[in-house]
Amino acid sequence: MTLRIGLVTSEFPPDLGGVETYAWQLANELGRRPNLQVTVYAPHKSAGIAAPPGVTIKPILTSCMGLDWPKLKDESIDVWHALSAAHAWLALKGRPTVVSIHGNDFLAPYPLTIRPALRLPGLRALRTIIWRRFRPLWRRATHSMLARALPYASAIISNSRYTADILLKQHPACAGKVHVAWVGVDPIFFDVPRAPKNKAPQLLTVCRLSEPRKNVDRVLHALAALKDRFEFEYIVAGEGGLLPELKRLADSLGLGERVRFVGRVSDAELRDLYARADLFVLAASVVPGSHEGFGIVYLEAAASGVPSVAARLAGAAEAVADDRSGFFIDTPDVASIRDALARYLSGDIRFDAITCREFARGFGWERVADICEAAYREIPVRKSGS
Repeated sequence: MTLRIGLVTSEFPPDLGGVETYAWQLANELGRRPNLQVTVYAPHKSAGIAAPPGVTIKPILTSCMGLDWPKLKDESIDVWHALSAAHAWLALKGRPTVVSIHGNDFLAPYPLTIRPALRLPGLRALRTIIWRRFRPLWRRATHSMLARALPYASAIISNSRYTADILLKQHPACAGKVHVAWVGVDPIFFDVPRAPKNKAPQLLTVCRLSEPRKNVDRVLHALAALKDRFEFEYIVAGEGGLLPELKRLADSLGLGERVRFVGRVSDAELRDLYARADLFVLAASVVPGSHEGFGIVYLEAAASGVPSVAARLAGAAEAVADDRSGFFIDTPDVASIRDALARYLSGDIRFDAITCREFARGFGWERVADICEAAYREIPVRKSGS
């Protein structure tokens, strides 16, 4: 029997990020299945995106429940799938709902979907001002919604065991409905050719430069302590509010031309960066309300034949295989990062590109979609609007 699936997401291309990748790749894989009819409800900025085969994109979301529900309630959908926790409010509308969770989306939800709709013409001009000025209030309201809505979800799809455990500690009423599906890696990364060895080892970080817990600043301090002992080039791909500060820090540490900030890169440019990289570096911390739920970038690196150094924390511990696709530090402080990089740069620790890729092959979007489809089919089918 064909099921009509509605994927609801505030994070979708052209934006970049882990949840955006998750949303696109899951839609792409589900769209391949002949017994699923897939519609993605995405933000307005996604209007120019070409849909994957078998998928319809409707760029109509404002990420405000009061504005979005009137657009969604009469859609012909059998099962709704909120692709992050912020849209779990769908479960409160009495519709069959599956919710994907990633970690930070229920710890510190974004977007803040429980904001006033202010639909009257005279109030629309004030909407953006009110949404911004009273953000703490909308954040508390969205948290409160999650506590009520998540237990009503028909199933919850988690990106790691760690994320599932954190959810169940906060929302024990969700016990028995959480499925750990992990994430997948785009097969295109397995075709990334390994470039000839660099004269100086090339280190690479790919992340949003908006969260201090990513610890790019600590990597810079660690490299400053190693610059007189080893040759290296460090490339940082990503954009965000911390970028100017990080550039100033690199200059002040005397790293000069040995560090390059390349900003936002295209898909082709990203693959080229992986092709040339020798080591992927992302030693993220766990802070209150935020952690690395999994880390698709570790899988992208491994699929490209690049090992990673990561902190043995949160979901990153499941995204990297010790001694196969990378190695760990226990504490992401400057000294630990420095010592780990020194081990690699001195040749004390080595990795094989084929072994890295073999590990990454265990993570496919087909498996994630299999778990999601099984969850959809366990839900009694009912007509939308009934």
